[in-house]
Amino acid sequence: MAKLLIVDDEDDVREFAANFFRKRKVEVVTASSGEEAIEIADKQRPNLILLDLKMNGIDGLEALRRIKEKDKEMKVIMVTGKKPEEEDAFDKCSQLGALGYIHKPLQLDELERIVLKELSLENIKL
Repeated sequence: MAKLLIVDDEDDVREFAANFFRKRKVEVVTASSGEEAIEIADKQRPNLILLDLKMNGIDGLEALRRIKEKDKEMKVIMVTGKKPEEEDAFDKCSQLGALGYIHKPLQLDELERIVLKELSLENIKL
């Protein structure tokens, strides 16, 4: 079963996305901080990480850098409320190896399409 790590410091966003993918038969692990994300990524080896950019403590950019240091092949998609041009966030994430960028508020059809494609589960629906 494909494993997805969802990292967001907002409980409601994290749990909403987790439940959405669990209904699509994806194993979901969650983290509420960058520190926790790095640890889970290292120990549980998810197939894909949805990583919030703006978090307290270690932010998504630093978490991405540390995750990719340990495993350059780890698939990571950044999630943010920022526009790509703000603070060069998109460029920095791309340089560190992020696959893409999803904007909040989350559009479920877009989120589903991107995540299931990366997990090679395009044919799974409710």
